[in-house]
Amino acid sequence: MNSSELDYDLPGERIARFPAAKRDNSKLLVYDRASDSMEHARFSDLPKFLKTKFNFFRNNAAVLKARLFAKKNTGADVECLLLSPCEAENRWTCMLKPAKRLKIGSSFGVENVFSAQVEKKYDDGRAIVKFFIPSGESVVSMSEKIGVVPLPPYIERDQRSPSYDRNFDNLRYETVYADPAKRVAAAAPTAGLHFTPELISDLIRRGHVFFDLTLHVGIGTFQPLKGDIVESHRMHAEIYEIPKDTIDALYRNTAPRLAVGTTALRAMEDFLRKHPNPFSPKAPATDSAEIFIYPPQKILSAEAMITNFHLPRSTLMCLVGVFLRPNSLEGIEKLKEIYRTAIEKKYNFYSYGDAMLIL
Repeated sequence: MNSSELDYDLPGERIARFPAAKRDNSKLLVYDRASDSMEHARFSDLPKFLKTKFNFFRNNAAVLKARLFAKKNTGADVECLLLSPCEAENRWTCMLKPAKRLKIGSSFGVENVFSAQVEKKYDDGRAIVKFFIPSGESVVSMSEKIGVVPLPPYIERDQRSPSYDRNFDNLRYETVYADPAKRVAAAAPTAGLHFTPELISDLIRRGHVFFDLTLHVGIGTFQPLKGDIVESHRMHAEIYEIPKDTIDALYRNTAPRLAVGTTALRAMEDFLRKHPNPFSPKAPATDSAEIFIYPPQKILSAEAMITNFHLPRSTLMCLVGVFLRPNSLEGIEKLKEIYRTAIEKKYNFYSYGDAMLIL
């Protein structure tokens, strides 16, 4: 498949730069695969479209305040994006700007907060950075105090500006069920942003059950395909942890499985493809997902999903296309048809945008 097949035209005004005033007041496009039909509603209407009791699987990863603004000794600005911790203490894999000027051995920091040194650089732009924190706290704790959430560039927020409302995005670019002890995501699992505590309580009262897992979302999840041939794309690896009760629910047939977002589905699918036969581990299962789901494959791990509207030429479009039309090459065209309708109906796209329920 040529990656150009994943192109579509999106008017600039349809890119959401702020979320809905109330999380579950976002729009919800409901697509029924069996009848090939669409309905339009609000996310708060979700319960009425679930005609049976579902097991919900959601990614409870919390978002790192991963973007650090610092300076070199010369006074030049530096931007450091935390990606993942290394095994060695206080060393992290990061993305740096300006990358070319930050050579191995270069130092940067924030006065009285931290200093850092570039120890290694990779051809793909990543770097290994060692942090020195006078207070003795962890890099994550330090970033919680001075960092900002790594908003995608299309949101067009000047996060360096003194007027930037750090607290707003810290709150809204995070799910209400994120576990603060699992602050491991370099980007939000955005399909979950639409849930409110009240909506979750309502769904539980109706007999739906929620199960958590943790996928360490990397920025590669949202990046577009770089080559012309979809099948030649190499996926980045993302660590995931799945608790015992979530694994048990994945194997059970007592209720259909609903994946809240592509990040949850990525972990679910990777686990079940590696472990097709039911088993019950004594401890949470931990693994790394490098799985690339593209047509014509089939999803084994879910019967329904909630997802946002994704960027052109993204691996996420490939995944949703597989879900729409299993074992077929027609899913991408169906997805673009749905997107055309969503644009006509003025749905908002991308991370802070509206949602789609696929049944």
